[in-house]
Amino acid sequence: MFFEAFLFLLRSNAQMWRFQKLLFTFCFVLDSDIGAAQLIDVSGYEGRNVNISCSYEYGYDTYEKYLCRNDCGDADVLITTTEVQKNRYSITDDTSVRVFTVTISQLSAADAGKYWCGISKSFTDIYTEVKLNVKPDSCCDSVTIIQSSLENSVSISCPYKSEFLNSLKYICRGKQPSVCLQQAVVTSVNKLNRRFGLQDDKTSRHFTVTVTDVTKDDAGSYLCGVQRNNHLDEFNHIQLEVKVSTQTNSLPPMTTVETTGIQSTHVPGQINRDPVLFYGMVFIGVALPLMLILPLIIFIKWKCFKAQGAGNSTKTVDAKEATSMSDIYENDEVVVNVKLNSSKPQSSRQHCDAQQETVYQNFDTEDTYCNQYYHKDNKH
Repeated sequence: MFFEAFLFLLRSNAQMWRFQKLLFTFCFVLDSDIGAAQLIDVSGYEGRNVNISCSYEYGYDTYEKYLCRNDCGDADVLITTTEVQKNRYSITDDTSVRVFTVTISQLSAADAGKYWCGISKSFTDIYTEVKLNVKPDSCCDSVTIIQSSLENSVSISCPYKSEFLNSLKYICRGKQPSVCLQQAVVTSVNKLNRRFGLQDDKTSRHFTVTVTDVTKDDAGSYLCGVQRNNHLDEFNHIQLEVKVSTQTNSLPPMTTVETTGIQSTHVPGQINRDPVLFYGMVFIGVALPLMLILPLIIFIKWKCFKAQGAGNSTKTVDAKEATSMSDIYENDEVVVNVKLNSSKPQSSRQHCDAQQETVYQNFDTEDTYCNQYYHKDNKH
């Protein structure tokens, strides 16, 4: 009887042990899966870095933290907070916000998969599951082509989902999503940058980027980006084509000068000179004085020429007057000679009178000037 009671008690203790073991196992699994219920979804680009941030509860500040893969055996632990740096992995623990962060550098497609954020403690560790996605650093499956003419304005429209109404919007050049935000030309925070401007229409869920005074260098690929927290940003691929207008008339092509003021780069300590302003200053400083001096020179030359002409005219008139006076005196002598001859006999006087009338009739002004030669002959 005593033996049977002992066996019954023994069987009861065994069942109790099994129950306790089952209860302990259940508690172990429950305690281990508290963190695993919070799945952390992380994405990164090939060739770039990715950060995996894991939070923990109050009271675990001084506990060891780590990142592992697969079953989290000793060989599966990638890095712990006691190492700081190990191969491509680095870890930091910010106890002020109770978050430790693991950085994986130089991502490759093989890095994609399941990870665990772990906290070491007695009996069993605390785990949080991490899913890492690795994508190629390129965009996108489709492209929108926009055309514009040289020196015109063009608008680039970028749609986004309603869940991103208050998210940061931006645009960058190129097709590399991993550096697009760092190289953004303009954003919804900094809405104006030289010739680029951004306007966000939340009613139509489109943000529009306007480019003024389009140049040849503006042609190429652009990415419209919308920032997403804890996920990769969303992008739209835009291809901008700039057309140069050609002249169809028969006139020879004209040479044009392009002035780039939006895109000119100012070098500190160096003075930028505008060619139009520079040559305008040269023209005003040189050509204008010459234009003022030339009429003055012509006026002075004309005055000198007029003065010389007046002097020559005066000399010519004086010479003519002198010649006339001398001829008159000589003609008087001719008349005297004619009168002296009148004292000859009457017969010859009549003949002389007839001859004298002929002489006086034919005596004109030109003969008077020539009498000086006649008078000289008679003297001889």
